[in-house]
Formats: sequence, structure tokens, C-alpha cells
Amino acid sequence: MHPDFKTFLSTALTAALLLSAPVLHAEKPDNNPTISLSAEASASAPNDLGRAQLYFEDTDRDTAALAERVNAVISQALETARSETAVDTQSSGTSTYPVRNNEEQQIENWRMRSTIQLESRDTAALARLVGELQKTLAVGSLTMQPAPETRDKAADDAALEAVEAFQARAETLATALGKNYRLRDLNVQYPGMPPVRPMLRMAAADSTGAAFAPIEAGQSEVSVSVSGTIELIQ
Repeated sequence: MHPDFKTFLSTALTAALLLSAPVLHAEKPDNNPTISLSAEASASAPNDLGRAQLYFEDTDRDTAALAERVNAVISQALETARSETAVDTQSSGTSTYPVRNNEEQQIENWRMRSTIQLESRDTAALARLVGELQKTLAVGSLTMQPAPETRDKAADDAALEAVEAFQARAETLATALGKNYRLRDLNVQYPGMPPVRPMLRMAAADSTGAAFAPIEAGQSEVSVSVSGTIELIQ
């Protein structure tokens, strides 16, 4: 949680309790009317983290020959990827499954797929590497999303705005009823991971003739909701 938001929330809750302190001895809180309300706010977060999955798939009757061929291609791809220091690379799994005859359901061949995953905040480096690896691998996905710290900062900004909107609504309702109010409870609902944006596009070529995937990072909206209960007092 962002330090400024922690300070704001702590100050707001303390102020609400101090304002209500003299009344606590004169009234029973359970006898006072309450109002439940909510507010929501959003903040934009730049999609500054790119992720790509690429794979190689082949089919053969001979499983040993198939594995040797697939592993050789993936090993070469990993070696190429490691040369791009701005991109984190890791193996992402290998699967082998039978290809059956449609009529008799007998195994005719074996199909093997092996996947690698790339991740980088340098979209230009990621695009170059994806383009280079497309010479031997297929692209399964290419997505952009906010990095965790970027998403957290946007969420804290949205939470601060949502709390302010909640406070404004509470004051409006209490004033309309000719009452003061105090805060009974407050719940701030932070979001989970926002949906990723698929950015796979038609390949182009640079001056060296290597294909690359253009990336437009864009923005993601991060929403935070606030709900709570206020107690009306004199």
C-alpha cells in the first residue's frame, strides 16, 4: 500500500473517531440509524511489462527422434534468448501426446510441444527477440500488462480517490438528513491482477530482414471499491 494512502486513511479514521468521542457517552451507537454506502474509483496504469510465449511443435512415430529434434530447436532458441540481457527467459513446459487414427483410434504418431516464456520491461528488446525466434518458433501469445509495482501504485491512487468519494457521499447524505455522522466500518477492496492485453500482430521486417512483432503498450485501468457504514448522530 502506498505510504501517502496509509497516512491519509489513518488520519481520516482518527479524525472521525475524535469527532464522535463526546457523543459516545451520551448515546448508544446501536440505537442510532446507520447508512451503508459505497464508492469506486479507477486509475490508469501503463502496461510496462511484456510477456511472450513461443513454442516448437513437431510430430513423429519415433518418440526418441521426436524428442531429440524438439529439444535441439528449443536449446538453440534458449541460447539465442540468453544473448538478449534485457529479457528474462525460462522454459515453460513440454508435453507429448498421441495422434490417433480417427476410425480405429489407434496411435499413428506422437506430437511434442515445448514452450519458452519471455518477460521484459524493454518492449523494443522483447520485440527484437520475438522476431528473431520466430525463425524457428511459433508465437503462442504476446501480452502487455502493468508490472506489479506499477499496478500497486495505480491501485493506491485509485483507493485514495475512492475513499475521498466515500467521505463526500457520507457528508452529503448526513447533511441532507440534518445529522452529523461517524464512521462505523470501512472496507477497501483492492483488485487482483488486471486482464492482460494480447498484442500479437502481423510480423514486419526491420533493416536487417529479421521479422519482429510491433508492440503498443497502452494503458490498463485499475479499479478500487470502498464500502462501509456510517452512523448518524446529532
